Amino acid sequence: ISAMEGDSVTLHTDVTELQRDNVLLWTFGPQDTHIAKINRVHNETFHNGADGRFRDRLKLDSQTGSLTITNVSTELNGLYKVEIVIENKVSSKDFIVKVYAHLPIPVITRYCPLNPPSSVSRCELLCSMLNVSHVTLSWYKGNSLLSSISVSDLSSSVSLHLKVEYQDKNSYSCVLNNPISNQTQHLDITQLCQTHSDVSNVLVLTGRRFDVECDITDKSTQIHKLISK
Repeated sequence: ISAMEGDSVTLHTDVTELQRDNVLLWTFGPQDTHIAKINRVHNETFHNGADGRFRDRLKLDSQTGSLTITNVSTELNGLYKVEIVIENKVSSKDFIVKVYAHLPIPVITRYCPLNPPSSVSRCELLCSMLNVSHVTLSWYKGNSLLSSISVSDLSSSVSLHLKVEYQDKNSYSCVLNNPISNQTQHLDITQLCQTHSDVSNVLVLTGRRFDVECDITDKSTQIHKLISK
Protein backbone atom coordinates (compact mmCIF):
# COMPACT_ATOMS: atom_id res chain seq x y z
CA ILE A 1 0.00 0.00 0.00
CA SER A 2 1.51 3.33 -1.08
CA ALA A 3 0.61 6.77 0.25
CA MET A 4 1.86 10.35 0.42
CA GLU A 5 2.82 12.01 3.70
CA GLY A 6 -0.27 13.43 5.38
CA ASP A 7 -2.67 10.95 3.78
CA SER A 8 -4.81 8.38 5.60
CA VAL A 9 -4.39 4.65 5.00
CA THR A 10 -6.97 1.99 5.87
CA LEU A 11 -5.92 -1.64 6.33
CA HIS A 12 -8.96 -3.84 5.78
CA THR A 13 -9.48 -7.13 7.61
CA ASP A 14 -12.08 -8.38 5.08
CA VAL A 15 -14.28 -9.33 8.05
CA THR A 16 -17.93 -8.29 7.74
CA GLU A 17 -18.61 -8.20 11.46
CA LEU A 18 -16.65 -9.42 14.47
CA GLN A 19 -18.49 -11.80 16.79
CA ARG A 20 -18.48 -11.71 20.57
CA ASP A 21 -15.93 -14.49 20.94
CA ASN A 22 -13.54 -13.06 18.33
CA VAL A 23 -10.19 -11.57 19.32
CA LEU A 24 -8.31 -9.27 16.95
CA LEU A 25 -4.73 -8.01 17.26
CA TRP A 26 -2.81 -5.54 15.08
CA THR A 27 1.00 -5.50 15.17
CA PHE A 28 3.70 -3.42 13.51
CA GLY A 29 7.27 -4.11 12.45
CA PRO A 30 9.59 -7.12 12.60
CA GLN A 31 9.17 -7.31 16.39
CA ASP A 32 5.36 -7.60 16.07
CA THR A 33 4.81 -4.62 18.36
CA HIS A 34 1.17 -4.47 19.51
CA ILE A 35 -0.60 -1.33 18.30
CA ALA A 36 -4.33 -2.19 18.49
CA LYS A 37 -6.57 -4.91 19.91
CA ILE A 38 -10.23 -5.88 20.19
CA ASN A 39 -11.31 -8.48 22.76
CA ARG A 40 -15.08 -8.48 23.16
CA VAL A 41 -15.09 -11.32 25.69
CA HIS A 42 -13.45 -8.97 28.18
CA ASN A 43 -15.00 -5.87 26.56
CA GLU A 44 -11.50 -4.65 25.75
CA THR A 45 -10.59 -2.28 22.93
CA PHE A 46 -7.42 -0.21 22.70
CA HIS A 47 -5.31 1.40 20.05
CA ASN A 48 -2.06 2.99 21.08
CA GLY A 49 1.40 2.79 19.59
CA ALA A 50 5.02 2.02 20.25
CA ASP A 51 7.44 4.89 21.05
CA GLY A 52 4.76 7.47 20.38
CA ARG A 53 4.86 7.31 16.60
CA PHE A 54 1.21 6.23 16.38
CA ARG A 55 -0.13 8.67 18.96
CA ASP A 56 -3.46 10.18 17.81
CA ARG A 57 -3.07 8.46 14.44
CA LEU A 58 -4.93 5.16 14.85
CA LYS A 59 -8.65 4.57 14.35
CA LEU A 60 -10.07 1.09 14.87
CA ASP A 61 -13.37 0.00 13.35
CA SER A 62 -15.08 -1.90 16.18
CA GLN A 63 -17.36 -3.76 13.76
CA THR A 64 -14.84 -5.04 11.20
CA GLY A 65 -11.53 -4.55 13.01
CA SER A 66 -10.10 -2.57 10.07
CA LEU A 67 -7.36 -0.13 11.06
CA THR A 68 -7.06 3.43 9.73
CA ILE A 69 -3.78 5.31 10.12
CA THR A 70 -4.17 9.07 9.74
CA ASN A 71 -1.58 11.72 8.87
CA VAL A 72 0.96 9.11 7.81
CA SER A 73 4.69 9.87 7.66
CA THR A 74 7.75 8.01 6.44
CA GLU A 75 8.49 6.72 9.96
CA LEU A 76 5.36 4.57 9.64
CA ASN A 77 6.77 2.58 6.71
CA GLY A 78 6.89 -1.14 7.27
CA LEU A 79 5.03 -4.38 7.91
CA TYR A 80 1.59 -4.44 9.52
CA LYS A 81 -0.11 -7.67 10.54
CA VAL A 82 -3.58 -8.50 11.81
CA GLU A 83 -4.40 -11.75 13.61
CA ILE A 84 -8.01 -12.76 14.21
CA VAL A 85 -9.09 -15.59 16.50
CA ILE A 86 -12.38 -17.09 15.32
CA GLU A 87 -13.66 -20.25 17.05
CA ASN A 88 -10.16 -20.97 18.38
CA LYS A 89 -8.69 -20.74 14.88
CA VAL A 90 -6.16 -18.02 14.04
CA SER A 91 -6.13 -16.30 10.66
CA SER A 92 -3.71 -13.55 9.70
CA LYS A 93 -3.14 -10.99 6.98
CA ASP A 94 -0.03 -8.93 6.21
CA PHE A 95 0.27 -5.43 4.78
CA ILE A 96 3.35 -3.53 3.57
CA VAL A 97 2.90 0.22 3.86
CA LYS A 98 5.20 2.60 1.97
CA VAL A 99 4.87 6.33 2.62
CA TYR A 100 6.51 8.81 0.24
CA ALA A 101 7.50 12.38 1.04
CA HIS A 102 6.05 15.23 -1.02
CA LEU A 103 8.33 16.03 -3.92
CA PRO A 104 9.87 19.47 -4.43
CA ILE A 105 10.16 21.02 -7.88
CA PRO A 106 13.61 20.32 -9.39
CA VAL A 107 15.95 23.26 -9.95
CA ILE A 108 17.59 23.97 -13.32
CA THR A 109 20.72 26.15 -13.29
CA ARG A 110 23.46 27.20 -15.70
CA TYR A 111 26.54 25.08 -15.06
CA CYS A 112 29.95 26.78 -15.13
CA PRO A 113 32.81 24.26 -14.85
CA LEU A 114 35.73 25.21 -12.62
CA ASN A 115 38.10 24.30 -15.46
CA PRO A 116 36.24 25.49 -18.55
CA PRO A 117 37.33 24.42 -22.03
CA SER A 118 39.00 26.93 -24.33
CA SER A 119 35.92 27.09 -26.55
CA VAL A 120 32.25 26.77 -25.77
CA SER A 121 29.83 25.64 -28.44
CA ARG A 122 27.00 24.45 -26.24
CA CYS A 123 25.21 25.57 -23.10
CA GLU A 124 25.68 23.22 -20.15
CA LEU A 125 22.86 22.95 -17.63
CA LEU A 126 22.37 21.21 -14.32
CA CYS A 127 19.11 19.89 -12.88
CA SER A 128 19.46 19.17 -9.18
CA MET A 129 17.71 18.49 -5.88
CA LEU A 130 18.74 18.28 -2.23
CA ASN A 131 17.74 15.81 0.49
CA VAL A 132 15.60 13.37 -1.47
CA SER A 133 15.21 9.59 -1.38
CA HIS A 134 13.52 6.88 -3.46
CA VAL A 135 13.30 9.18 -6.49
CA THR A 136 14.37 9.35 -10.12
CA LEU A 137 15.64 12.55 -11.75
CA SER A 138 15.31 12.71 -15.54
CA TRP A 139 15.90 15.00 -18.51
CA TYR A 140 13.34 14.92 -21.34
CA LYS A 141 13.43 16.35 -24.84
CA GLY A 142 9.75 16.69 -25.61
CA ASN A 143 8.38 13.30 -24.55
CA SER A 144 11.65 11.45 -25.17
CA LEU A 145 13.81 10.43 -22.21
CA LEU A 146 17.41 11.67 -22.59
CA SER A 147 18.98 10.58 -19.29
CA SER A 148 18.04 9.69 -15.73
CA ILE A 149 19.50 8.87 -12.34
CA SER A 150 17.83 7.12 -9.40
CA VAL A 151 18.56 7.20 -5.66
CA SER A 152 17.09 4.93 -3.00
CA ASP A 153 18.58 6.04 0.31
CA LEU A 154 18.45 9.66 1.47
CA SER A 155 20.91 11.63 -0.65
CA SER A 156 22.34 15.05 0.24
CA SER A 157 22.21 15.99 -3.44
CA VAL A 158 21.35 14.47 -6.79
CA SER A 159 22.04 16.18 -10.10
CA LEU A 160 21.98 15.55 -13.84
CA HIS A 161 23.77 17.43 -16.64
CA LEU A 162 22.43 18.47 -20.03
CA LYS A 163 24.18 20.17 -22.95
CA VAL A 164 22.16 22.03 -25.58
CA GLU A 165 22.97 24.24 -28.53
CA TYR A 166 22.54 27.94 -27.84
CA GLN A 167 19.95 28.31 -30.59
CA ASP A 168 18.11 25.06 -29.78
CA LYS A 169 14.36 25.50 -30.18
CA ASN A 170 13.33 22.12 -28.75
CA SER A 171 11.35 21.74 -25.53
CA TYR A 172 13.32 20.35 -22.57
CA SER A 173 12.16 19.50 -19.06
CA CYS A 174 13.57 18.02 -15.88
CA VAL A 175 11.31 15.61 -13.98
CA LEU A 176 11.61 14.37 -10.40
CA ASN A 177 9.40 11.38 -9.65
CA ASN A 178 8.70 8.55 -7.25
CA PRO A 179 6.25 5.67 -7.79
CA ILE A 180 3.15 7.76 -7.00
CA SER A 181 3.91 11.38 -7.91
CA ASN A 182 6.14 13.67 -9.96
CA GLN A 183 7.26 17.28 -10.29
CA THR A 184 8.40 18.94 -13.53
CA GLN A 185 10.56 21.97 -14.25
CA HIS A 186 10.58 23.24 -17.84
CA LEU A 187 13.77 24.66 -19.31
CA ASP A 188 13.81 28.23 -20.61
CA ILE A 189 16.86 28.20 -22.90
CA THR A 190 16.59 31.89 -23.77
CA GLN A 191 16.81 32.83 -20.10
CA LEU A 192 19.55 30.48 -18.93
CA CYS A 193 21.69 30.17 -22.05
CA GLN A 194 22.74 33.71 -22.83
CA THR A 195 25.95 34.32 -24.78
CA HIS A 196 27.19 37.24 -22.73
CA SER A 197 28.38 37.93 -19.21
CA ASP A 198 25.99 36.29 -16.84
CA VAL A 199 25.69 35.25 -13.23
CA SER A 200 24.49 31.71 -12.69
CA ASN A 201 23.81 29.58 -9.64
CA VAL A 202 25.66 26.31 -9.52
CA LEU A 203 24.98 23.44 -7.17
CA VAL A 204 28.12 21.58 -6.14
CA LEU A 205 28.37 18.11 -4.65
CA THR A 206 28.72 19.43 -1.11
CA GLY A 207 25.16 20.74 -1.32
CA ARG A 208 26.30 24.36 -0.79
CA ARG A 209 25.23 27.07 -3.22
CA PHE A 210 27.63 29.45 -4.92
CA ASP A 211 27.30 32.44 -7.18
CA VAL A 212 29.58 31.94 -10.15
CA GLU A 213 30.13 34.93 -12.41
CA CYS A 214 30.88 33.67 -15.90
CA ASP A 215 32.03 35.60 -18.94
CA ILE A 216 30.46 33.47 -21.66
CA THR A 217 31.01 34.11 -25.34
CA ASP A 218 30.88 31.97 -28.44
CA LYS A 219 34.61 31.31 -28.15
CA SER A 220 35.52 31.18 -24.49
CA THR A 221 34.30 30.92 -20.94
CA GLN A 222 36.02 32.60 -18.02
CA ILE A 223 35.11 32.43 -14.35
CA HIS A 224 35.78 35.73 -12.58
CA LYS A 225 34.78 35.00 -9.01
CA LEU A 226 33.38 32.31 -6.76
CA ILE A 227 31.43 33.45 -3.75
CA SER A 228 30.23 30.95 -1.15
CA LYS A 229 26.74 31.44 0.25
